[in-house]
Amino acid sequence: MRQVFVFLLLGLLTACDSTKNASKNEPIEISNTDTSIMNQKETVGSFLGAVLQQDPATMRQLANADYIQHNPFIPTGLEPFIKMLPVLKENGTTAENIRMFQDDNYVFMHNVWKNAKPFGADEMVSFDIIRLDDSGKVAEHWDAMAPVVKETASGRTQTDGPTAAEDMDRTEVNKATAKALVEDILMGKNPEKISDYISAEQYEQHNPGIKDGLQGIIEAVEYLTAQNNMFKYTKIHKVLGEGNFVLTVSEGEWSGKEQVFYDLFRFKDGKAVAHWDVIQEIPTEGLANNNGMFGF
Repeated sequence: MRQVFVFLLLGLLTACDSTKNASKNEPIEISNTDTSIMNQKETVGSFLGAVLQQDPATMRQLANADYIQHNPFIPTGLEPFIKMLPVLKENGTTAENIRMFQDDNYVFMHNVWKNAKPFGADEMVSFDIIRLDDSGKVAEHWDAMAPVVKETASGRTQTDGPTAAEDMDRTEVNKATAKALVEDILMGKNPEKISDYISAEQYEQHNPGIKDGLQGIIEAVEYLTAQNNMFKYTKIHKVLGEGNFVLTVSEGEWSGKEQVFYDLFRFKDGKAVAHWDVIQEIPTEGLANNNGMFGF
C-alpha cells in the first residue's frame, strides 16, 4: 500500500494564488466555478483547491466524470479519484505551487509537497500537467515526482529561481529549441552541439546531483559513463511552453529501468540558462489503470 500512497496525491495541488494561502493553512477561496468565464489556470486552481478542501461538489462542476488519469497508481475516472481524498486529511499533507504555465489547453505546474513522509519522503517535488477539454473542464492528468534533496551539487534547490514567464512572443521558438536540445544532447544525436543550446555564460542547474554550468554537465556525463550508468532518452512525448519556460516530457532508461524524464528549461536570447527536472521510474506492477504515463 505504501507504494500506492507515494503516487496517490501527485495531482492534488493548488494554483499560484491559492497556494500562498494553503501553505499557511488558511482556507482557499474558490469564488467562481463557472468554467465558461474562467481561464484555464483559474479552472485548474479552483479544481485543485477543491481537492485539498475535500469539496467533491466543486470537483464535479469543474471536471469530467471520465477524468483520465495517467498516474499509474490512481484509478481513472473522477468518482474513484474522489473516494481517495480522505488520505489528504488523514496525513496532513499540503502542497505548494512554485510555477504554473499554460500552453493552449494544457496547464503545467512545478510543485512541492510537505508532510509527505507517508508518500515516500518528508518533502517531494513534482511536475503536473492537466489538460482541459473544449468546454473548459478538467479532462486529463499526468505527473512525475521525486524526493526533495537538501544538499545539492550546485547549492541550489530543486525549485528555486524565476517563476514568471517572459518573452511571450518567443514561445514557439523556445519550444523548438528545447526539442532540438533534447534530441541532439540528451538523445545523443549531436552532442558536440551542446554550446548551441546551453549558455556558456549562465546555466543554473537544479538537478541535485549536477553542478552549475556547462562544466557541471560534462562532469556528470563523465561520472555516469564511468559508472556504466549513463541515462538514455529514447522518445519525446510532449513539449509545452509559455514564453521563456519550456517543459519536455520524455521516455528513456536509467539504472537499468524504464524512466519518465520531465525537464523544465528557462531560455534567454535563444539559449537555456536554467534547468529543473524530475526523473521517475515507470512502474510495471500494482497499476490502478492502463493509461500509461504518456499518451498525449
